[in-house]
Amino acid sequence: MFKLFTQLVFTLLAPALFAQVNKELPLVDLKIQGHALKAELAKDNDTRSIGLMNRFSLKPDHGMLFIFKEVGMVGMWMKNTYVPLSVAFIDEKGVILNIENMKPQVLDTHSTIAPALYALEMKMGWFDSHGIKPGAKIEGLAKLGKATN
Repeated sequence: MFKLFTQLVFTLLAPALFAQVNKELPLVDLKIQGHALKAELAKDNDTRSIGLMNRFSLKPDHGMLFIFKEVGMVGMWMKNTYVPLSVAFIDEKGVILNIENMKPQVLDTHSTIAPALYALEMKMGWFDSHGIKPGAKIEGLAKLGKATN
């Protein structure tokens, strides 16, 4: 019985144990309408493709900022992502274009409504709870530079 239980647990947990997770990414300080937050910086293909996958929690007021190589139409999904997230798509001037709520483990694509250079993922509801809506400007993006690839 114990052996069967152990095999079952390993079968269910093995993907998470061996999954890729972004670690030790640089943290940046950002501000939106006076609300401070910290975001891990994903600015190359490898860190953007992993994003917040295979994590089971986020610290309060922490998220991930994706910087893309060029302004364009951007889509995000939640493959292997266990934390419900809200994503703000942001133009090259730092203005939020649209905010989408994303359920964990759902492969639906959530897209920007206009060309974007950034996407900021926070815990689902963070933007709503801080009264942040499309049109808000994010402070602190200009110092971050461009994506590396």
